[in-house]
Amino acid sequence: MTSESTGSTPPDDPAPQPPGLPEVNTVTVDDITASLRAGVSDFLARPVMSGFFGLFYAVFGILFVWCLVWLGKVWMVIPAAIGFPLVAPFAAAGLYEMSRRLQKGESFGWSAILSVIASQRKREMGWMAFVTLFILWVWFYQFRTVLVIVLKDSSFSDLDGFLNTVFYTPQGWTFLAIGFCVGAFLSAVLFSVTVVAMPMLLDREMDFVSAMLTSVNVVRENPVVMLGWAAIISVTMVVSMVPAFLGLIVTLPILGHTTWHLYQRAVAPSDAGSAPASP
Repeated sequence: MTSESTGSTPPDDPAPQPPGLPEVNTVTVDDITASLRAGVSDFLARPVMSGFFGLFYAVFGILFVWCLVWLGKVWMVIPAAIGFPLVAPFAAAGLYEMSRRLQKGESFGWSAILSVIASQRKREMGWMAFVTLFILWVWFYQFRTVLVIVLKDSSFSDLDGFLNTVFYTPQGWTFLAIGFCVGAFLSAVLFSVTVVAMPMLLDREMDFVSAMLTSVNVVRENPVVMLGWAAIISVTMVVSMVPAFLGLIVTLPILGHTTWHLYQRAVAPSDAGSAPASP
């Protein structure tokens, strides 16, 4: 008599993913390297368009910091400069779409890419933007709280005075140490929930919670390699911001394109195929 059972799953199979979530792959150092090469290739294929997104991000950063100084909110300059990269994944939506089309060999112009970015307000990426901005708000709030507790007896009326207090006094060093630990935790959380969620939401029709859970699964299954990728992003972004944010004109597009290709390697293709990103 033939059994209708298909048999049990072999014990050496990967752990099954929760129902409805895409399967995640093992990511290696070679995947990071290959994704970086592909990211550089995408940037060189359309350098002006890619550089535009980096320039927009850099100019926004410059204006944001200038407004803080002009408003006398000098204490916010450091958290703004450190926390600014946290919103980079959302800012890179246009870069993901460029890489998607380059990968498929499709021709495109400015209107095609910008219309895709505009259409994201009707899709789940808008909720991911809310999550990103919420964590950024938490970062600012905790920074101010630590500032009040640790530097309550310090006084500074301008940016130079604030920087001297922070970098050249024992209280300032304590403040930086606490802020670094809290900031590292928040960055790790945000990285885990967005590293592949942003490009996935542009590429597929799925809810943002499932995208975040899939992103967390990628990090959980590949902790060492993904931690290395997070370190590359952090160091690159910080170094790029030193020359008045201008390094971001090149580095942000390359990191954005690279993230797309890493997502392609980290998450198994959808059986139903990718959803069209354009309206």
